[in-house]
Amino acid sequence: MTQYKDVNDGDTTWRFETDFLQSNWTCIWGRGCKGIESTADTEKLHGCCSLGAELDGVDEAMDLAAHAALLSPEHFQFHAHAAEQGIFKDSSKSATRVVDGACIFLNRPGFAGGSGCALHIASEHFTESPTEWKPSVCWQLPIKVDWELQPDNTEIATVRRWSRADWGEHGKTMAWVCTEGDEAYVGATPVIESLKDELTALVGNDVYVQIRRKLQPE
Repeated sequence: MTQYKDVNDGDTTWRFETDFLQSNWTCIWGRGCKGIESTADTEKLHGCCSLGAELDGVDEAMDLAAHAALLSPEHFQFHAHAAEQGIFKDSSKSATRVVDGACIFLNRPGFAGGSGCALHIASEHFTESPTEWKPSVCWQLPIKVDWELQPDNTEIATVRRWSRADWGEHGKTMAWVCTEGDEAYVGATPVIESLKDELTALVGNDVYVQIRRKLQPE
């Protein structure tokens, strides 16, 4: 049975899936990740980037465009493609463009500037957090937050791991989900530590400190 611990932050009660935060899950992209397609594949290294990134509104799209403009060909394999056709799927700017079966920002294996997310690589080059450069759906994975408005206008925010069902119809055909099974639970530190930056960006430093104390009392 899934266990939870709560942290109350005034108008929001943060409910944390403690099993996941105390687990040793870690991203194994490039180290056995099987991707999110209907056939498991550890060779292409598309990971969870096959669909492109769904964007959270106009502000996020504008922020992404601003950061993309800072990318150099050194860090961005599809720099020329982006300059010619843009980084968005279409004029709605609700998702990133897919090129050759994966997100335009995914540098493929063998790229001299480094394989993986060009935005992530550039953020590290500029010594900034990837949470400031990447679309929220990307840096938050595999963390999911469910919001429930209460009758008194407060909210319950449940912080948990993604599941197959969260991918909607696509999830039904996925050959593998990294948070299910045991392949990705091979990290050296618990999630509460390894995903500190992501959790802090989601819930704020005060709430993060409180849940960390509850899970790792001194």
